[in-house]
Amino acid sequence: MAKPQPAPSFTASGVLNVTKRRHWSIESTLSSLRSVALPLAARLVPSGSSRARGFCLAAAMDFLCGTGDPAVWDGRRFSPCFADSVLGFGGNVVATVAVLALFIAKGNAPRTESVRRGLLEKLFVFGVPGFAVCLSLVGLIMIVKKKFEGIYVENHKLLFTASQFLSWAMAYFMEIVSFSTSISFGIFVTVATIGGRSCKREVNSIEAPLVPNNENSEAESMTVVNEHQNIWELLTFKSVNPMMDIGITRQLDFTDLLELPAELRAASCYDKLLSSWTAEHQNHHADSSLLRAMSYAYGWTYLRLGLLKVINDSISFVSPLLLNKFIRLIQQGSVGMDGYIIAISLGLTSIIKSFLDTQYSFRLAKLKLMLRSSIMGIVYRKCLCLSLSERSRFSEGEIQTFMSVDVDRTINLCNSLHDAWSLPLQIGLALYLLYTQVNYAFLSGLAITIILIPVNKSISTRIATATQKMMKQKDERISCTGELLAHIRTVKMYSWEKLFSQRLKKRRELEMKHLATRKYLDAWCVYFWATTPTLFSLFTFSIFAIMGHSLDAATVFTCVALFNTLISPLNSFPWVINGMIDAVISSRRLDNYLCTPEHCSSELSASAAIVKDAFETNTEFFYNPKAVILQDVCCSWSNSSTVEPSIILRNISLELQKGLLIAIIGEVGSGKSSLLNSIIGEMSVISGSVNSCGSIAYVPQVPWILSGSLRDNILLGKEFDARRYEEVIQACTLDVDISAMVGGDVSHIGEKGLNLSGGQRARLALARALYHDSDLYLFDDILSAVDSQVASRILEKAIMGPQMKRKTRLLSTHNLQAISAADMIVVMANGFVKWFGTLECFLATPYSRMYKPDSSSAVSATISQKDKQSSNSCEFKAKDLLDNDSVVDHDEQRDQTEAETRKEGMVELIVYKKYATFAGWSMVFLIFLSAFLMQASRNGNDLWLTYWVDTRTGTNNTRFYLTILAVFGIINSFFTLGRAFSFAYGGLCAAIQIHTDLLSNLIGAPVSFFDKNPSGRILNRLSSDLYAIDDSLPFILNIFVANFFSLLGTLVVLCYSQVSFLLILVPLWLIYSKVQFYYRSTSREVRRLDSVARSPIYSSFTETLDGSSTIRAFQKEGFFLERFIEHLTLYQKTSYSELMAGLWLSLRLQLLAGFIILFIAMMAVVGFHSNSLVNFGTPGLVGLALSYAAPVVSLLNGFLTTFTETEKEMISVERVVEYVGIPQEELQGSESPHRSWPTEGNIEFEHVTLRYKTDLPPALNDISFLIASGMQVGVIGRTGAGKSSILNALFRLAPICNGRILLDGFDVSKVAVQDLRGHFAVVPQSPFLFDGSLRENLDPFSIATDLRIWEALERCHMKTEIESIGGLDIHVKESGGSFSVGQRQLLCLARAILKSSKVLCLDECTANVDNHTAFLLQTTISAECKGMTVLTIAHRISTVMQMDNILVLDQGKLVEEGNPEVLRNDECSRFSQFAKASRM
Repeated sequence: MAKPQPAPSFTASGVLNVTKRRHWSIESTLSSLRSVALPLAARLVPSGSSRARGFCLAAAMDFLCGTGDPAVWDGRRFSPCFADSVLGFGGNVVATVAVLALFIAKGNAPRTESVRRGLLEKLFVFGVPGFAVCLSLVGLIMIVKKKFEGIYVENHKLLFTASQFLSWAMAYFMEIVSFSTSISFGIFVTVATIGGRSCKREVNSIEAPLVPNNENSEAESMTVVNEHQNIWELLTFKSVNPMMDIGITRQLDFTDLLELPAELRAASCYDKLLSSWTAEHQNHHADSSLLRAMSYAYGWTYLRLGLLKVINDSISFVSPLLLNKFIRLIQQGSVGMDGYIIAISLGLTSIIKSFLDTQYSFRLAKLKLMLRSSIMGIVYRKCLCLSLSERSRFSEGEIQTFMSVDVDRTINLCNSLHDAWSLPLQIGLALYLLYTQVNYAFLSGLAITIILIPVNKSISTRIATATQKMMKQKDERISCTGELLAHIRTVKMYSWEKLFSQRLKKRRELEMKHLATRKYLDAWCVYFWATTPTLFSLFTFSIFAIMGHSLDAATVFTCVALFNTLISPLNSFPWVINGMIDAVISSRRLDNYLCTPEHCSSELSASAAIVKDAFETNTEFFYNPKAVILQDVCCSWSNSSTVEPSIILRNISLELQKGLLIAIIGEVGSGKSSLLNSIIGEMSVISGSVNSCGSIAYVPQVPWILSGSLRDNILLGKEFDARRYEEVIQACTLDVDISAMVGGDVSHIGEKGLNLSGGQRARLALARALYHDSDLYLFDDILSAVDSQVASRILEKAIMGPQMKRKTRLLSTHNLQAISAADMIVVMANGFVKWFGTLECFLATPYSRMYKPDSSSAVSATISQKDKQSSNSCEFKAKDLLDNDSVVDHDEQRDQTEAETRKEGMVELIVYKKYATFAGWSMVFLIFLSAFLMQASRNGNDLWLTYWVDTRTGTNNTRFYLTILAVFGIINSFFTLGRAFSFAYGGLCAAIQIHTDLLSNLIGAPVSFFDKNPSGRILNRLSSDLYAIDDSLPFILNIFVANFFSLLGTLVVLCYSQVSFLLILVPLWLIYSKVQFYYRSTSREVRRLDSVARSPIYSSFTETLDGSSTIRAFQKEGFFLERFIEHLTLYQKTSYSELMAGLWLSLRLQLLAGFIILFIAMMAVVGFHSNSLVNFGTPGLVGLALSYAAPVVSLLNGFLTTFTETEKEMISVERVVEYVGIPQEELQGSESPHRSWPTEGNIEFEHVTLRYKTDLPPALNDISFLIASGMQVGVIGRTGAGKSSILNALFRLAPICNGRILLDGFDVSKVAVQDLRGHFAVVPQSPFLFDGSLRENLDPFSIATDLRIWEALERCHMKTEIESIGGLDIHVKESGGSFSVGQRQLLCLARAILKSSKVLCLDECTANVDNHTAFLLQTTISAECKGMTVLTIAHRISTVMQMDNILVLDQGKLVEEGNPEVLRNDECSRFSQFAKASRM
């Protein structure tokens, strides 16, 4: 038989020279070589016989090519000898010389050149030569092996292979030397630099900054970090080792985490995506797509990952082919050196795939981190740039869901897109390989798969619909939850816990309804795709056997390996489809939000320290005497997409001069606040134009307080100027307040200023405005929040102080003193400017009647006279009053907000038990039983196949074998269905129960809990953590249970099929245990840090939503964006550390699995070797063992990964359970008064002392007083004197530490809390209207008739307004955004009147209404509340002048008590001093 001619060889030079087609003889070729070689040999060899020289050369040629005279070119190809000896060997020599020359020339290049290469370049430079070295070495070994076995091998082949190996090895060695030299040089430079810096620091160590404060330093440090990571560290993730070493010794902190690579810094990621989104929005406007912008920014990076995925997926199919070859060798019984080579190749393939797999996962996860920070950044930026009117199209809950849920869903598209083409490719390749094994029998299995495609498509469509509906309900629930948390104190005062609990449960039920639909559809999806491989194998082998073919081990287990390869893509495909659907839905929701017209058009860069004015285009840079110009302006709070907007301001035309104090007055709801908001651009301008000149400072009616120190609130990002800061503090009377604080002006102010009273919040917001030294000041009724004396001083020292003389000030107010001091007055009514002019002209108009004192003219005269005649003996008391304005009721002098706690160590077993209890123990048992039996039936199926192929006796018993195989398939299908649906049902039960328990515990918690925990932190539990429990945890837990039983089944089958596996089982388990312990110790802590780092993001986002109008007015968008980017950077750091730790584990487990495959294959070779004394089983058992060993790579990794992920997701349960166990208010009382209690309304305080904290001074200090039935009593005092603490004690919002409070003889501490509060009527200081109809707001329990509701509205002077806008069924926006603050107070008063309680508590209910309305309300209260005990906390002296009695408090003590007329006439009384300051 003719020996086949080998193909031409490609040398290391990569060049194959093609010569002319002529017949040369070997002798003629050699003669030409001799002409060159002989002269050279003559010089080297001593003189002798020329015949001897010729003989030597001829012998060498014979040795290489053998005897004979073969043709060099036979018309089709070169002869093997010529190709190997001349072309191959010569090319290798040339390549070796070239490599040496390049290495010498490269010596002059920069030493750090190789270090600076990109990873792909490094992989090419090192990977290609390394791979070629391995291949040529294997070839060399094969030739040497044949030589030893006595098989004839031409020597020219040996020469060529050896030279090829040496040339590649030389290239590889030179590159390694070059790289090592570069690394050594880099380390030397780095050490020298660090040494130099440390020496310099010692010289000037005090002045040198501890942390670099510029981006260049940060970039340099990151460059050093990156340069130190060589290719081996990048491939093995060794950089995570120091962090993990710390993790097993102590609790990790943020400083222990890995440094972020430069490309993962949140600022650079944000800027990159923002530029792409800006270009996209300019091109497509309302049709802009976030997905397109993402592709512009990161598309090329993502596409390059696709190439890596192709290589990774392709290698996964090498193992089944090698397995087929290996089993056939075993079946033939000729297992020699080829068996060892294939066994080693199986192990090496697994190892190479391990590195490729982890590198792909690493780069994909890095891309997702970049996208996450980018999208979060632009969502936050949009919040900064979106005016209140445009934002009205979204609820707050919906916007918070954009950040907490939709961002994560959108970035998950990165996984789904590559999988969308990769999985079909894998499936197609697997099917082709199946065809090569079983011919057309595989079509039966393929038919099953094709039939399931439309079924799964239908299921996916239904899942998408259910997801959309679920997200809508989730938005509403989170919005309602945010509303509850923001007004929890008011909700408790109203005793509305059950009301809001029912509202939230109703929304949760609707959300769960759609989640259940989705989960059960998912269960069908999982069932169809999980049973597909089993059905596939059953139908394929059945048809193959029926067609008359006999099954052998090689065919069966190659197919089984291919079925295992099919499992992952088939099972993943529905999740890929669902993930893509979810991502598209979420991205469209984000598109809708991001395409909303913005307040300003300027780009906000993450590195910008100052952002220019949003209305820069309207700002006049030349001198203009006009500060504000409004020309025929019509404004609305509706967004621009509304077809028929409700116009609030109508035909406003004003030209306001610079340097004037302009008072804006009008009745409640006249449009005062809307006018100020139109100037700062928060309203939609329907027609006309609004122009302002210069910078703006804005103080809203409800002051926005930032969570942070008092100084931070005042500075708001502006540089600290000590002189101006002190002047502002003095002007706003905050100096004594700060001195009373334990931490001074660096004391922490809680979220929304929770540890400040209303007056302090107003003065703090005023101080912020004054400090910024703006050109235009807008004050929205700030004087109503403070008492009359403080208002007088603020007006004199701050608003009209020396710093403000040349400033333009617009003040919306009802304060008579402020109106009297104004240069110009604007009168508004029903959205129109009714009148505009000076004070002198105003007094002559009919509008002035509304702002004249209503007591009597005599009162004014008396007070005026007493001002002049006040004796010196009383002057010190007035000064005393001004100098003792403590900041809070002493309860808040220290930071009440506690740092968020986190657990240490493992997630406790009790957490798992709690979750099992929530799901139901019977359901847990059913889940585990069905999972166990599902795996057992699958393993039984494979063992039966093994038995079949090892005992095959023709086709006689085929029907019997197929019947048993079908029984196993049916059992497996049944238990797969049971596992899928039991998991879906158990997860839903747990989700429902956890939310119910969490909600009931939060609603039952005392107010102090909400003071210590910001609403963003609590909302994080109710949004992100609850989402994880609803969706992520059951999904991960399901995979974990499946992996556990699959791994258990695999180990059992391996031990059964290959007894030798028991030899390494214990060592492998010890290694595995050590690795997982090393990893889990760190991963738990990193996940907890990740949860802690996530909370400030949501808290900051919620805070910004509340104060966005203030931020825009002060032009501080850039400052807050930088602040948010800092939070994002920390979040990136924790996520990156978590990612690196996970990949560190994944790589090591996959390498461990590769070793298992190598061991089993080698032992099989040893067992079947012809000379072996021990046989380790049949070919069928070897095939079974290897087909089970191959998925061990994914099973080991999947088991620990899902276990760790389950533990991480369990942290969400741990965090929720932490709030489930918080202390509760006393729901039960020892005394149960009658349902009609209180019947009289007698209130008695007996030596009551109240402390908010044990280490703080008392807020109420031994107070005793009696309020008789039917009396109307006013409580006055300086801001922070303890007035609100009276109500806190009465309502048991805070426990008293001494004394007792009696209500009609009952000790209130012995009455159930909800019963107590439910019998009071109250109008809180912060009026509260919730999202719903007006009827629900006024009568939430549907007790009153419509007639009674209209009567109450008429008494509160709101009937006409409500009738004009649609009646009782109009929808009230969340937090009552449909009404002004004054209107909200009137509606709350109407609600209190409807309750008809014997005790009515009013916490400054007329603070935000005009004087005329306030007088009418006082008359209404006096007339309608006869026989009721009325307790009023007041700042206006006019409010209490008609009261029966007043209580004057100072620093928690009752300093005066008596009739207001009597106390006013006493010149030395404190009340008299208040009256003088009020200028009634």
